[in-house]
Amino acid sequence: MTTKTHPLTIGSLRRDLPLFEVKPGLRIAVLNILGDVELVEAACVELAPRLAEKSPHVLVTPEAKSIPLACMLAARMRLPYVVLRKSCKSYMGEALSATTHSITTGANQTLYLDEKDRGLIQGARIAIVDDVVSTGSTLKGVRDLIALAGGEVVAEAAICTEGDQANWKEVISLAHLPLFTDTHADGT
Repeated sequence: MTTKTHPLTIGSLRRDLPLFEVKPGLRIAVLNILGDVELVEAACVELAPRLAEKSPHVLVTPEAKSIPLACMLAARMRLPYVVLRKSCKSYMGEALSATTHSITTGANQTLYLDEKDRGLIQGARIAIVDDVVSTGSTLKGVRDLIALAGGEVVAEAAICTEGDQANWKEVISLAHLPLFTDTHADGT
């Protein structure tokens, strides 16, 4: 069986993203940057100057697929970064939490801010970094945690936005991915 794909171009780099059915009649183009150093570097080259214009003090990302992006951006921009975890460990102290709904898992998930990272966020200008912004639920959970910790969100960035492009005018992104319904299941 041939997997249907959707093309993604970042700078001069092209990837063919496989389409994955998330519910009957709805497919998404899956961007998985884990292990794709070349793609993450290309995205950082494009995103870093645009984020720098917002003068963030700290980058914040949800676990897990966007961690390489946040790490490379932090190194390029010489900023610290914070990862919001999806499970709470005893060593995280008095962690703050917020619940979101994931389009890829179809279930609620909780994001946790480690107590050790709260000091980085309090009073700081924060740029949220993610691989794909789709429904905005994870973005809202991240915003909620930053507000609880006393930070100010000054930028939201992703490699791609997805779904209704009009919803993501404020998100700094490099490409937009459509949602594929049965009428467009062939990747067109």
